[in-house]
Amino acid sequence: MANGPGRCRRTPAERLVKPGWRAGTERGDAALELLILAPVILALISLVIAAGRTSVAQGSVEAAARDAARQASISLTPSAAKQTATATAYAALRADGLSCRPVVILDLAKGFGTPVGQPAQVSASVSCTVHLSDLLVPGVPGASTLTARFTSPIDPYRARAGGALSQRRHATAGTIGRRPS
Repeated sequence: MANGPGRCRRTPAERLVKPGWRAGTERGDAALELLILAPVILALISLVIAAGRTSVAQGSVEAAARDAARQASISLTPSAAKQTATATAYAALRADGLSCRPVVILDLAKGFGTPVGQPAQVSASVSCTVHLSDLLVPGVPGASTLTARFTSPIDPYRARAGGALSQRRHATAGTIGRRPS
């Protein structure tokens, strides 16, 4: 192009722009883009919150299973193990801010049925339903059931209800200084 009156040479950036484009014609485009992107951004933030809530709740359920198994392993009887494990799991979940009623399943048969002197263990499985319906995000389920399992060893030399050491200990109680007959 010739440089004449009223004519100027176009820069390479100006050559790529559509003919008829003028500076300042994009007024209001940012507001329109924000209007289109706002629901998407809010949905992503809600999904991150739901994932975070589920992750924290899973950690709490795992801690409750660990506490329940430990309390069951130090109990002397299977019935006491069931009571303390359930109470401990409930207390652990409440302390972490979860308002669910835990379902605690214990595997006590192998642990309390093992003779004294042999290794034994108790397993606890804790399930909790976490509600996500208050997030109001499409695609996120209303509730999610989280489950964790933990195994805790029983002291092999500690008396167990119904075990040989337990019966001998109860039979010789009160015989200090006397010979058992």
